[in-house]
Amino acid sequence: MKLETIDIHELLPQREPFIMVDRLTFFDEQRTSTRFVVRADNLFVEDGVMDACALAEDMAQTCAARLGYVNKYILKREIQVGFIGAVKNMVVTACPRVGDVLETTIEVIEQVLDLTLVKATVCSGSQTLATAEMKIALANEIEEA
Repeated sequence: MKLETIDIHELLPQREPFIMVDRLTFFDEQRTSTRFVVRADNLFVEDGVMDACALAEDMAQTCAARLGYVNKYILKREIQVGFIGAVKNMVVTACPRVGDVLETTIEVIEQVLDLTLVKATVCSGSQTLATAEMKIALANEIEEA
């Protein structure tokens, strides 16, 4: 399966207008990357600038895309819903503007039962916009398609 052919909506529990990733660009057991183009009609954009809190949501949805890929294409089951359990050491160096392309990468630091700890980085071009550690907790139920 080529990642560029996957409809991101199939991997995420979120729905429009709250989708913060456009495409899954890389996946392996330890690392996942997504791409997102900042658009003027985004809920988090005001006066052409995206709010910093949207970067945390973009990181979380990259985690969701990873989980969705694992569930759908590896485990062959419906996607699971996850929740942000904690955000630690978040540093935002700049907020993206309309038209910027965000490249978000998460690296799994540790996974124990239904908790996953990741290190996340959001970049636009060569500029790092934000970094953080996130703890993602999985809900016990599987979302129906």
